[in-house]
Amino acid sequence: MSDFHQSGPVTALPRLVARPVEELEERIRALTRRFPVALVIPMLPSEMDRPALAGILRELSRVDYLDTLVISLNKATDADFARAHEYFVPYPGRKVVVWNESPAVQEFLRQMEAAGLYVGEPGKGRACWVAMGYVLAEERVEYLAFQDADVVNYSREMLARLVLPAIDPTVDFDFVKGYYARVSDRLHGRVTRLLLTPLLMAFTRLMGMDPYIRYLSSFRYALSGEFATKIDLAERMRLPCDWGLEIVILFEALRHRAPVRICQVELAERYDHKHQDLSPDDASKGLHRMARDVVKHLLRTLAAAGVSLPDGLLRSLLAAYQREAEDAVSDSYSVATINGLFYDRHEEERTVHVFSQALRSSIEEFLVDPLGVPLVPNWTRVWAGVPDAGARLVAAVQQGNAAVLAQNGGDASAP
Repeated sequence: MSDFHQSGPVTALPRLVARPVEELEERIRALTRRFPVALVIPMLPSEMDRPALAGILRELSRVDYLDTLVISLNKATDADFARAHEYFVPYPGRKVVVWNESPAVQEFLRQMEAAGLYVGEPGKGRACWVAMGYVLAEERVEYLAFQDADVVNYSREMLARLVLPAIDPTVDFDFVKGYYARVSDRLHGRVTRLLLTPLLMAFTRLMGMDPYIRYLSSFRYALSGEFATKIDLAERMRLPCDWGLEIVILFEALRHRAPVRICQVELAERYDHKHQDLSPDDASKGLHRMARDVVKHLLRTLAAAGVSLPDGLLRSLLAAYQREAEDAVSDSYSVATINGLFYDRHEEERTVHVFSQALRSSIEEFLVDPLGVPLVPNWTRVWAGVPDAGARLVAAVQQGNAAVLAQNGGDASAP
């Protein structure tokens, strides 16, 4: 059982009892008549070869309150798209597959670049951004939810618990972040446990209680991929194209809303999904790259928020992080031991070493170029630069669907 202790400015909504999912869905079903909801799942074609997505589809096929299910297919061929369309046939509700590599969507992105709008590089961030723009342009829903495609133990209760705090007017949050325990026969969530949490503690030790650090520290799982947002807030969010997506979204939510409008909700007692390799010798892959992306965006968003990050403080941060990370390993060992979980302390120490390298290289990169690669613009900015961009994007998605489905004898219309 979770506890209900509140820490920091972001309200936590723990899962204290096993409330029947049917009861949650009955409440949501009544509310979505007034506040329609769309769900976006960004995914790679390879997810269709894994059992996790099949389980997600089975659960979602029992959900009848979504206005639209949007599959944002990233790094896909025309054969991948045709397969995705066939794969999601069992879902009975309205669904749209956004094929990001279709000629029509690629032409749309070139048009945006020609208008002086940076559209970023292919990746999860851009897949989310394009899907977000599509949903905004359709003007069908009031709330937008995002979830990952690799959740092994997915249940529809997770979606219900994510959506309800946003659409229930008696609770009424504009942004809802999901959290959970990453555990199987061992502790997971290494980037959160061994990088972000000790890094935020190191910042606090060096700087005192900065409001932005306190805000981030109050999230129980800041790097989760599940969140729900009011549509007008989504319209104002800038996104990165790399693995800094989750940390940037938290800053974007705070930039446009007061902390009292932001909450976090426990989605499940336990959560298991695909685990990335550490990739200690290659900073362009796995958790090594993820750590670098998270740190770079953390430093840049802190600087953009007015936090002073002089060279001396960042050099001290390396030593302070090392101390906090060693304590995090000790804490994790104690948690694992008392719960009878497997724990490889040597591997955890090795992970901290890789994260220390990632922190060092990210600091050096930040000192050379504090701005770094820009974020993609929010959709409010896109509408201002290209007033008919929404209509163009909807047409591009529909054309991409029609072209490939026609070749395969399918029906391109969304139900």
